[in-house]
Amino acid sequence: MRDYSIRAAGPDDLDGARAVMLDTVYRDFGTGYVPRWHGDIVDPAAAYLAPARHTLLVALDPDDRRTVVATAALDSRGPAHPPNPRELAERYPSGETAQLRRIYVRPEHRRRGLARRMVGELLAFAAADGGYRSVYLHTDPAVPGAEPFWRSLGKVVHDERETTDGVSDVVHFEIPMGR
Repeated sequence: MRDYSIRAAGPDDLDGARAVMLDTVYRDFGTGYVPRWHGDIVDPAAAYLAPARHTLLVALDPDDRRTVVATAALDSRGPAHPPNPRELAERYPSGETAQLRRIYVRPEHRRRGLARRMVGELLAFAAADGGYRSVYLHTDPAVPGAEPFWRSLGKVVHDERETTDGVSDVVHFEIPMGR
């Protein structure tokens, strides 16, 4: 297995992290950049580096330690209602909820355990914080491998495919903090 270096992002990592994130929303999600959903991608420093309880991790290419090949972020914002169901916003309030975000790996670096390692580091960050009582995330099951990956780590708490008649396909998960 290749030896990926994972670290908290610094200012010099932000262009590479932003490139991974934008490539993912265009290529994998097919949505492109949508300001109301992706504002943190444009300004990851404000979203993840400045707030004390937030973090952005980057993984660096083992062959070129300057190239970011994966991202993983955590913030203290619970799911907002709308667009998420009210019961999720109530169950996972901001401040008490560590929300996992932007767990993205470039295609040529997938299937090597990198995302799992990065999630483990995010969970350790959340536990060390001491103020989070739960870990939440949502995913688009149309992205290849996303739903099985998250099912291997946590439990589904709401599947919009069962309640929205095809309007939304988002699947919401809770991940045990002590993994």
